[in-house]
Amino acid sequence: MDGNGRWAERRCLPRAAGHSRGAEAVRRVVEQAPGLGITTLTMYAFSSDNWSRPRAEVDALMALFRHTLHAEAVRCIREGVRLTVIGRRDRLGGALLRSIDDTEVATQEGARLHLRLAVDYSGRHSISSGEVGPDVDLLVRTGGEQRLSDFLLWESAYAEILFEPRLWPDYTGADLARAVAWFRARNRKFGGLGQYRITNEKAGNVPHVRGDRWLR
Repeated sequence: MDGNGRWAERRCLPRAAGHSRGAEAVRRVVEQAPGLGITTLTMYAFSSDNWSRPRAEVDALMALFRHTLHAEAVRCIREGVRLTVIGRRDRLGGALLRSIDDTEVATQEGARLHLRLAVDYSGRHSISSGEVGPDVDLLVRTGGEQRLSDFLLWESAYAEILFEPRLWPDYTGADLARAVAWFRARNRKFGGLGQYRITNEKAGNVPHVRGDRWLR
């Protein structure tokens, strides 16, 4: 979910305002994702390197995480969204840990979409600790940067990567739909000769997209 701070600075607003608007973009994308055939959605909320940011910004982000978990838990249950958090937990505050635990338990029956929030996450650390997840199909980075920044390094070995110039707070469901359409048009070879196709129009299938978003 990259670009929150720049979005705010361009409007002469505090960076925290950009993070708050970014949370609204999360809601838009989560609402749109199941209808596009997405079953697992991973969002890069806070990297392990983000601890180096000013203390005030880090505190504001942690408070926003707690508020969002409380505010969205009921919506997730209603919409069939299972929410889990990946990343280290030994450096998170007790209040946030309780919010994470409560939300994961409350939403564990969600079957329409598995929403994974990466908090205090490092791809290198996940590899060294043996905590890797399912393969990523589509990885989207917003904000115009063109690097992985230590996100899902193992899982993205054969991911289709789309670099999106739009800043995260401006990202919409329509942007997500365009990204999925781009993904469907790709010819994924997996080291072979490109015989595997994403789309299956004859069967009327919607492609299964796992781990298909990098939203930092």
